[in-house]
Amino acid sequence: MRTEARRERVLATATGRPEAAGVVTNALSPAGAAPGLETVSTNPSLRLAVVVAIAIAGLSWDLWTKQEVFRQLGHPGFHPIWKGQLLGVSIRFQLETAFNHGALWGIGQGRTWLFAALSFVAITAIGYFLWNRQAISSRWLTTVTGLLLAGTLGNLYDRLGLHGWTDERGKAVYAVRDFLDFYFFNDSFHWATFNFADTYLVVGAAMLVVHSFWSQPDAGKPDRTV
Repeated sequence: MRTEARRERVLATATGRPEAAGVVTNALSPAGAAPGLETVSTNPSLRLAVVVAIAIAGLSWDLWTKQEVFRQLGHPGFHPIWKGQLLGVSIRFQLETAFNHGALWGIGQGRTWLFAALSFVAITAIGYFLWNRQAISSRWLTTVTGLLLAGTLGNLYDRLGLHGWTDERGKAVYAVRDFLDFYFFNDSFHWATFNFADTYLVVGAAMLVVHSFWSQPDAGKPDRTV
């Protein structure tokens, strides 16, 4: 400690600027950042605002597209969009309205309430990780959290029947509205019909997998790599 203090006094005397020693000390600190820079780059309030912005924008787009497509095409409804080849693969893209009473790729049909309950669990988990700041410890995880929150809320809205659709008997439909439809390889392979909320969930999950392969920062140090 005495050696460090002596070094700071020498630096201050040599430069004629007493504050120079403090700047050098900060530059050699474990964070390795200039004063104030780390506070700005890891501002939890700012990152929380980004999560909320992504979630609101994603949810709004998901609900609006569902509403417009189902309003214009009805259910069942169909509208061709594009057919051609991409990188030598034949693709046909269309809008086709459908209700999914299960999860992604039609898993667990007829178990809407189970997946609605799991959605509440997921939202609670996201809230917890936001509270302890793990979900916003990096820009990458901040984006992931916003996408997962938007996707979960978008499909939960439908599973609760808030879209207002009813069946032929006049009973509320508790199911997710899907409309994005792809066929590949001269229609020999049909990708499951989906919506934008599903896209957010798949992209967010993929980003989490990618993140899991990164080397983790030292304990106690914030992740500033992304």
